[in-house]
Amino acid sequence: MRAEDTVTLYAAIAAVGLLAVVLLVWVAALSRRLSRLSRQYRAMIDGTGVADLETVIGGLQQRAASAEREIGRLSGGLSRLEEKVRLSAGRVGVVRYNAFNEQGSDLSFAVAIVNDEGSGVVMSGIHSRDETFVYAKPVSGGESSYPLTPEERQAIGQAGRQPAADPASPRERR
Repeated sequence: MRAEDTVTLYAAIAAVGLLAVVLLVWVAALSRRLSRLSRQYRAMIDGTGVADLETVIGGLQQRAASAEREIGRLSGGLSRLEEKVRLSAGRVGVVRYNAFNEQGSDLSFAVAIVNDEGSGVVMSGIHSRDETFVYAKPVSGGESSYPLTPEERQAIGQAGRQPAADPASPRERR
């Protein structure tokens, strides 16, 4: 065998050996990565009671679809509640005044209870020396089919400017 052939043979053996080492390192790295993925897979699957990832993903998809349906149902209910709150009479305006100049105190009153659209009721109490008369008038859109006194109009205006009452927080007394 010639020297050239021997050098070529040694070079080929070295190249194959180097390739084998590179492949061995690559296989070791892939093995480590596969081991890590396997541990993560087992950690994800543990506690689910199923053996494969497809079943877990299928269950998660079913739960997500169920949650979306529930969100849709709750959203519809929320819209109905918002409409009820908007139409409920939760805005209050109170005006105290002296109906008769000869009496010395603001014992008469007008109270308006309206919703966001200005519909509800206004009540007036007129106090005289011997008795008190109370009147109620329906209100629609801030107006009534009955004549309104200036105090009743003022109470309706006060109620319309206030935000709707929050049942969780106590309101200030006037």
